[in-house]
Amino acid sequence: MITIGLTTWSEHHALIRNQDRPVKLGEYTAYFPTVELDTFFYGIPQLSTVQKWQQQVPPSFQFIIKANQALTGHPGQQLNAVQLKERFQQLAESVQPLVDKQQLKTILCQFPPFFSATKQSINYLRYFRQQLPYLPLTLEFRNQSWYSPEIIDSLVSFCQKERYTLAAIDEPAQTTASIPFYPAITTSELLLFRLHGRNQQGWLSSGKNWRKQRTLYRYNTDELNAFKDEIEKFQKNVKEICIIFNNNSGGDAAPNALELKQLLGIDFSGLGPLPPEQLNLF
Repeated sequence: MITIGLTTWSEHHALIRNQDRPVKLGEYTAYFPTVELDTFFYGIPQLSTVQKWQQQVPPSFQFIIKANQALTGHPGQQLNAVQLKERFQQLAESVQPLVDKQQLKTILCQFPPFFSATKQSINYLRYFRQQLPYLPLTLEFRNQSWYSPEIIDSLVSFCQKERYTLAAIDEPAQTTASIPFYPAITTSELLLFRLHGRNQQGWLSSGKNWRKQRTLYRYNTDELNAFKDEIEKFQKNVKEICIIFNNNSGGDAAPNALELKQLLGIDFSGLGPLPPEQLNLF
């Protein structure tokens, strides 16, 4: 099975004919069967918020949840041992409604650039898995040390043993704070592609608008066809391949995602209804 989605649902104005308003979750579900949310990264939402999302999506729709920043060690988020355990528990409780209805695809654990391949880091990843033993977890690193020739095979084996999906990341990879594109199947359930774009200058931007610059990129058809080849190469070896487009600084994620869908020749079942005025949008 191949699924495709975007990061967040509100920003993809191409789905609503570029109207100047936030896209509604129900409108988004007419096109894609999954979405990645960073809400949990900034603060763990109340159960009522999660349940409200569920009321707006079809039964088969799934969420990718970005792990809370305190759990992945981002700056300014240091907790003591007791607080850390409590935060893990809060995360587990908040995603339980999604688990109950099989709407949690995975929890994305995105670690910061200074989280390098050390014994201390490996021990923390073991601890991380112990705190969430029954939940699907995906790793994304931002430090090239994990992909050095002497480490990468051990990383894949570790992920297989600890039941971590290792995300395949497409991003500018010419710095120590980014990683190469390296698809590898580490769980039988999921292979996750996250496509950030290839804007090298924007990726290195450090100004006040750096967030808008990092993912300002539109994949061309040749690049999308290369992803198609990679996806089809792995398709028979894993239950699901999910592709998430995060190149939305210029509104390119949704058009790119729908073009890849067309190139793959796939249709998604169980989508939400299209509004009548948007039936001929794509």
